[in-house]
Amino acid sequence: MTVIAPDQPRLATEIAQLWPPQGQWTESDYFNLPDTNRLVELSEGEILLMAPPSFTHQIVLDNLHSALKSYVRKHGLGRTAFAPVAVRLWPGKIREPDILFYANAHLDRIGEMVSGPPDLVMEILSPGTRQTDRREKYAEYAQAGIAEYWMVDPEEETIEVFVLAEGAYRLLVKAGAGEKARSALLAGFEVLAEEAFA
Repeated sequence: MTVIAPDQPRLATEIAQLWPPQGQWTESDYFNLPDTNRLVELSEGEILLMAPPSFTHQIVLDNLHSALKSYVRKHGLGRTAFAPVAVRLWPGKIREPDILFYANAHLDRIGEMVSGPPDLVMEILSPGTRQTDRREKYAEYAQAGIAEYWMVDPEEETIEVFVLAEGAYRLLVKAGAGEKARSALLAGFEVLAEEAFA
């Protein structure tokens, strides 16, 4: 047992020793983590802790989720949510998309603690997640059969909409200033790019 003198700082690494080493995490370990408002994902047996989102990230998230939620409710199309919400893409692969939509036909995928793959996801890129969102999640979301993936880039102020075709994503539209991002899945849903970043 380690004894810490009153004048010495307590080390968080001692707490980390209570959990499995990276590469050995299971879903059971993941769901036994204490509650937090931080985004925590499980991938390839590793626990991934995301940095807190920036203020700009949260403004963009609010703008996009508000637009999507309003459209979905108005037309009675399904349900929307925003992170942190655990989504199991397949056993052992849990992600927390920034914004997600479930069509009425797939509401049975929604669970209280973890849900199955949604029909549409939006990820708001940040310096710490850019590579993961553009590479890993891009491939994973396609593999999980998510019909539409929006990549939202506050730095470039662009929105890329990808639609799933024959197991792979193809670019539907890349919207910048003065242009609209539109959904193929939700006919009639579109967002003026600058309004997303306002």
